[in-house]
Amino acid sequence: MNLNQITVPSLDLTKSIPFYQELGLTLIVKSLPHYARFECPDGETTFSIHSTEKLPIGEGIYVYFECENLDAYVDQLVEKGIEFDELPNDKSWRWREARLKDLDGNQLILFHAGENRLNPPWRI
Repeated sequence: MNLNQITVPSLDLTKSIPFYQELGLTLIVKSLPHYARFECPDGETTFSIHSTEKLPIGEGIYVYFECENLDAYVDQLVEKGIEFDELPNDKSWRWREARLKDLDGNQLILFHAGENRLNPPWRI
C-alpha cells in the first residue's frame, strides 16, 4: 500500500487554488466549484481540495509537505507574500519545520526530516 492523495476541505476553491499554486503545487484537475487536485513537485503524491459548506471544528487537519531545502523554500514563499505562523526551526523530534495555515485554517507544515522521517532513533 502507498499513500496516494490527501484531500482537505475548502469554503471557496477559487481562492484556495491560487494559494496552493503559490506554494508550488501544480493544478492538474479543476472541477469547479466542487473539486481541484494538484501534483506535488517531487514524487507522485497528489493533494486535493473539495468544496464544503462547513469546516471541521477543533484543531482540524494537519498536512505535512517535505521540502529538501526548507529554509530557502520558505524564504521564497515569504518573498511572495505568504505568511507563516512559525518560521523554520528545529524540533525535539529531529525535524526542521515551518508552519502556516491555508485560507480555510488547515494547518500546513513544511518540513525537512531527512533520515529521521522513517528512521528516528526511537523507531520500533
